[in-house]
Amino acid sequence: MSLMPVAEALQKLLSDVTRTDVEHVPLAEANGRILAAPLASTRTQPPFPASAMDGYAIRHQDLAGKATKLDVIGEAPAGHGFSGTVAAGQAVRIFTGAPVPAGADTILIQEDARRDGDTITVLEAPRSGAFVRPAGLDFAKGAVLLEPPLKLSYRHLALAAAMNHAVLPVRKRPKVAILATGDELVRPGTEPGPDQIIASNHAGIAAMVEDCGGEPVDLGISPDDPVTLAGHVRDALTAKADILVTLGGASVGDHDLVQEVLGKEGMDLAFWRIAMRPGKPLMAGRLGTTKVLGLPGNPVSSLVCGLLFLKPLIHRMLGQPEATGRSQSAVLGASLPENDRRQDYVRATLSEDEDGRLRVTPFGRQDSSMLNLLASSGALIIRAPHAPALEAGADVPILVL
Repeated sequence: MSLMPVAEALQKLLSDVTRTDVEHVPLAEANGRILAAPLASTRTQPPFPASAMDGYAIRHQDLAGKATKLDVIGEAPAGHGFSGTVAAGQAVRIFTGAPVPAGADTILIQEDARRDGDTITVLEAPRSGAFVRPAGLDFAKGAVLLEPPLKLSYRHLALAAAMNHAVLPVRKRPKVAILATGDELVRPGTEPGPDQIIASNHAGIAAMVEDCGGEPVDLGISPDDPVTLAGHVRDALTAKADILVTLGGASVGDHDLVQEVLGKEGMDLAFWRIAMRPGKPLMAGRLGTTKVLGLPGNPVSSLVCGLLFLKPLIHRMLGQPEATGRSQSAVLGASLPENDRRQDYVRATLSEDEDGRLRVTPFGRQDSSMLNLLASSGALIIRAPHAPALEAGADVPILVL
């Protein structure tokens, strides 16, 4: 089977994806969720002309200049408006956020007034309408202020609250079942046997799923046994996972059983083996309504494939643009050799040069087992198949991590 180009594989993976359903969640639980429908304001903000400062509500026409005296006829704290009307020569003590009383049109800030009993002297006259927030200054009732597929943050939730929404329509988090495979793997925190290693891929993939807005479901570690492996696959279907991610076991070795087991469970294989480095053994398919993504077992390969394929898959299910894959340019900090037929994603440090341009310097060794280099990387340099050798100073496309 020939190796499929990265772009073709991604297009094939995303071609039949449907969005997750809509659910309604309390405002306090909506941070980081994806808005599923336009959100219109249920009220006008502010709902009345309001004072923007502490001071006195006055009629601007009463100001004849410095030393103007006005009679204070009442008080208007926030939440308790003055019920009367400000007439000629009168003022109302007012506080920030309180409604401007009828008859008044300007706020005289307290620093510009001297009070003596129930009389104030205007020390510096404000302009007409000063420090009055008109009704609807922020937004009007019925205005659509938040649009899908917005990822809701603290700013948007504050606005939604001001719009008087206590419950928000959001996309359901895609449920992503994660299954690590291999007799050699043990959980972090346990003591591996003489021929075993600590499983790491599942931790990174689960965090990636959460960052993308999905819900990770840990199916544990399956040994290289077809019966046990099939049981874990059925667990994913029972959990109604939107995506099943397998880690390892999808290559061509005698103990790589994942594709065989998934096939017996009814998986429709979309593709297997990609023209990319790291990550050639990537596999994708569908098992009923569950999308299947078989990531390589090597840690770096697994995480890079997750970045390039799992992240866009989750974004598509949430109705978001697939931002992953949009590269930017940087200046190469060290030479690179000619590339072979696979698209290469080279781990590199990221910095700025003296002109403020991004500079990427590849690590000398790119072994797909070396997580430390990935954790130390600021970017991946994208090298097209058969790309020519490059010297330091050349412009290269990168994915910022």
